[in-house]
Amino acid sequence: MKSTLRKTAVSLTALVLAATAAGCASDKATGGSGGTGADGVKQGPGVTDKTIKLGLATDLTGVYAPLGKSITNAQQLHFEEINKAGGICGRTIEAVVRDHGYDPQKAVSIYSELSGSVLALPHFLGSPMVSAVKQRIESDKIFTIPSAWTTALLGNQYIQVTGTTYDVDMINGVQWMLDKKMIKSGDKIGHVYFEGDYGGSALRGAKYAAGKNNLTIVEQKIKATDNDMSSQVAALNQAGVKAILISAGPRQAASLAGIARSRGMKQPILGSNSAFSPQLLATAAAPALTQGFFIATAGAPMSADLPAIKKLAADYAKKYPGQPLDSGVVNGYGGAKIVTEALKKACEAKDLTREGLIKAHRGTNAFDDGLGTPMDFSYWDKPATRKTYITQPNKEAPGGVVIVQQATESELAKTYQAPVGTF
Repeated sequence: MKSTLRKTAVSLTALVLAATAAGCASDKATGGSGGTGADGVKQGPGVTDKTIKLGLATDLTGVYAPLGKSITNAQQLHFEEINKAGGICGRTIEAVVRDHGYDPQKAVSIYSELSGSVLALPHFLGSPMVSAVKQRIESDKIFTIPSAWTTALLGNQYIQVTGTTYDVDMINGVQWMLDKKMIKSGDKIGHVYFEGDYGGSALRGAKYAAGKNNLTIVEQKIKATDNDMSSQVAALNQAGVKAILISAGPRQAASLAGIARSRGMKQPILGSNSAFSPQLLATAAAPALTQGFFIATAGAPMSADLPAIKKLAADYAKKYPGQPLDSGVVNGYGGAKIVTEALKKACEAKDLTREGLIKAHRGTNAFDDGLGTPMDFSYWDKPATRKTYITQPNKEAPGGVVIVQQATESELAKTYQAPVGTF
């Protein structure tokens, strides 16, 4: 009996040791935490001696599908360029693309899949999607660049909100309209916005600017599934607004502008950076979108007279002939470059773990990729920049928009305190 028990114990011990050994081998093969490569570089999830896996959680089938496709294409273009040049730390970049269709539940599921197998997320589209897992991002220590600019994502060192936030853009945009005499003290301004942190963040900025300039905001809150803006236009017209802000998607912006212009409303319309897509210029909404419609954005458009953007436009057109050169191209390429620059620094420190990557990234206080305004990544409790471009749709321009005001930080934006972790 004792002999049998002893044999059983020995067998169980052997199985445990074998399983442990296999687990260690598996960790090393997939870049599990604590592993070290043959070159002496510490390796985190998604890293092996040959590859670095990065996750792209995007929208290819939902409300922001055009934007998601452009961002994803641009990032894959950049990774291909990096790989052709020898990779990073002798390792090839491998992008793992997943489509959440702008569905928060799908996004959570996709995050669960990617978080255990990639080193970082250079692209996670949609503020509701990122907000749903932002606490997990912090606990997983996974460097994430959201294609979202809400203040609700500030305050997490692992989430890098690039450029401005929606509220800062609205502050700069309202100030620009005041400077251009489009509106004046005492006027009413309409604001059509998505419910949630995107619209809420933009609304906060609009209210701040309004409060400082004796303006009144007439609110019209909508859902992402609301595509017909007839009732909103009617309400704003009845209220006698002198300008309209829209913080929603391209479909809603096209409906708003088209209906407003068809009813004889000539008020200027200013959209947040996600409210326009150049594809709209090939639709019946084009005339309305080229009549007093503007976009507030931290990203330079494809029509900008910048060498880096001209090169990107040429390279993108060669790689993806016939595809639109929209704002997602610059945004996506820039986001990918932010991550690869951090990877290079982490490689120099021989630390390709998640902790090593975020340390390398946060050590950058003057990032300038030539694609727009320089950014400071050394803090995470405020926007990386407070400068906003004002652009206007134009059928003849690369990317469908032209700059009407270069990146500018208004006096209001300089003194504004963006909320952290909320909107």
